[in-house]
Amino acid sequence: MPSSESLFARAQQLIPGGVNSPVRAFRSVGGAPFFTKSARGATLTTADGRELIDFVCTWGPAIHGHNHPRIKAAIAAALENGTSFGTPNPYEVEMAELIVSFFPSIQKVRMCSSGTEATMSAIRLARGFTKRDKIIKFAGCYHGHSDSLLIKAGSGALTHGHPDSAGIPASFARETVVLPFNDTAALDAAFGANPGQIACVILEPYIGNVGFIKPDAGYLQHVRQATAANGALLIFDEVMTGFRLARGGVQELEKITPDLTCLGKIIGGGLPVGAFGGRTDIMNLLAPLGPVYQAGTLSGNPLAMAAGIAQLRLLDEVKPYARLDALGRQLCAAAQAAAKVKGIALQTPQVGSMFSLFFTPTPVRDMSSAMTSDSALFGRFFHACLANGVYLPPSAYEAWFLSTAHEGPAIDRACEVLTSAIKSL
Repeated sequence: MPSSESLFARAQQLIPGGVNSPVRAFRSVGGAPFFTKSARGATLTTADGRELIDFVCTWGPAIHGHNHPRIKAAIAAALENGTSFGTPNPYEVEMAELIVSFFPSIQKVRMCSSGTEATMSAIRLARGFTKRDKIIKFAGCYHGHSDSLLIKAGSGALTHGHPDSAGIPASFARETVVLPFNDTAALDAAFGANPGQIACVILEPYIGNVGFIKPDAGYLQHVRQATAANGALLIFDEVMTGFRLARGGVQELEKITPDLTCLGKIIGGGLPVGAFGGRTDIMNLLAPLGPVYQAGTLSGNPLAMAAGIAQLRLLDEVKPYARLDALGRQLCAAAQAAAKVKGIALQTPQVGSMFSLFFTPTPVRDMSSAMTSDSALFGRFFHACLANGVYLPPSAYEAWFLSTAHEGPAIDRACEVLTSAIKSL
């Protein structure tokens, strides 16, 4: 197999930046990306033959680890019948039934092919339902790369220093009100300044795209009350957190019922997928029942549905959430202990299988406090870990992910590597 170096050289001649998603490029941590030839459990194997303990987990979907035999078998069985039909198929009905059973707030659901499609479509649906144009989002929350939402975004846009993308008309941006996360006064002021104009509020209830950030106690409840009082819909973007932090996502943990929910990642078992769902009266506005148009050639693709069904059924069998939380606490405790010995300020927000390391003395509760993290120090930490066989998100501003496959030797080795890397700084 060609080396990562030669593959990257070839890719740069044909693919912008040599990558098909910007955060893979290692621009914020320095160096060149490796190429993966295979993955199993908690381990990636690179084109160069290196084995790496993986805390990216394909950016969230691999909650059972890579190449799980049950999911692989489900894909193989579906493949026997074809790759795509262009008609309804039995798998998408079963997936809809599972999603509705996991998420009580979702009465009807529409499948699509990516998280970006899910959030874009949910926004359009909210505008169609309320007959209003403006939306509220929060700085650092990333909801995919559609025009209305790639404004003060997180994820790769933040990592590469371009939180506002070129190519978005100013007229689009004017319809998006961007607020600081965890600021109830700012939210109330925005509704006051735009009476009867806000169609919806969309947010990651636990942020994962500017690093992992938790809401203040009572904050999400305030958002729910404010939207209801002002006739706006509340959209939870649980593309990352859905099924990962709890069976019913953050809304289960926080006991909040949003009007619409966006999903993805885990429901595809590693294949491209997205979904959005919510109250029946809202969802019935979608074509063919209503005037809000949304469509997709590969929506409800049988291979993705089969993989996702296997993954969701496995979640109900193994009930992993307490175990994943213990793994997260173990890693964060090891990092904190090493930072204390070294005299390095470190924040480690964590819930379940998602967490981040911020090299800052400032408690992280929004985008501006996340940006106080020392990204240069993180870059050195990243490469110290990578050199010793542990792969982290290649950005100081992304959440880390755990899987059930990290239990045992992988987590113990990772704690050793994180401890050594912090002490080397």
